[in-house]
Amino acid sequence: MKLKVLTVAIAALTLGSCVSSKRFNTVNKDLESTKAELASTKRTMNDYASEIGKYEAQVKALSEQNSFLRSNNQDLINNMDNFTTLTSKGAENLEKTLESLKEKELTINKLQSAITRRDSVNLALVASLKGALGNLNDQDIEINVEKGVVFVSIADKLLFQSGSYSVSAEAKRVLGKVATVVNAKPDFEFMVEGHTDNVPYKTNAEIKDNWDLSVKRATAIVRILQNEFKVDPKRMTAAGRSYYAPLVENNSAANRARNRRTRIVVLPKLDQFYSMIEDGMKDPAIQ
Repeated sequence: MKLKVLTVAIAALTLGSCVSSKRFNTVNKDLESTKAELASTKRTMNDYASEIGKYEAQVKALSEQNSFLRSNNQDLINNMDNFTTLTSKGAENLEKTLESLKEKELTINKLQSAITRRDSVNLALVASLKGALGNLNDQDIEINVEKGVVFVSIADKLLFQSGSYSVSAEAKRVLGKVATVVNAKPDFEFMVEGHTDNVPYKTNAEIKDNWDLSVKRATAIVRILQNEFKVDPKRMTAAGRSYYAPLVENNSAANRARNRRTRIVVLPKLDQFYSMIEDGMKDPAIQ
């Protein structure tokens, strides 16, 4: 009986030992497999973490870039506003400048028109004087336009004796022709200028110097025009230039003879010239 029980116990123990070893091996295999999966999972998670880190860095960089672009965009918007303001002011200033240029151009055109009309009047006056004076020697009498005015230069040998301010008969004939022209132009004034050479004057004690002689010759001409040819004295001015406005150098007898002259400067009244400008402003072509 005891032997039978012992046999059964040994068999049972042997059978139990076999079952535990198999399960152990199975569990051990499962554990190793789980460890391998865990290690693989860890590697995968590390890879994911690395990728996530890269993505986070990219997101951060893009966020910073976006902030920079937004800031620049706002600066550009502000600059555009400023540029628009500047452009508006520039356009306004340009418009004002163009208006000013138009006004200046209009003024220039008006003045140019008046000057053209004045020059036309001067040319007509020169033609009248030359026609009235006829075939006089060009070296003794010259008619020209200088700086917008007409002048008649008459050599002293046609007007005075040497060192004298008494007007000769030949001079009166010439002055009569000049008076005919200026009397026909009542809107013009004129100035009679006496000129001498640089030789000191010593002939007449009543005359101090060349200043005195040049003035006396001018006043002598003015008196002839007024008293004998009825030229309005209000239109005339007598002036002496002595030898300080020569035509040529006083270095020879011929040159000194050229410098001894009387010059009649004919010019329009200033109000007459302004009237020309005003008339020019009313010209439809200018308007």
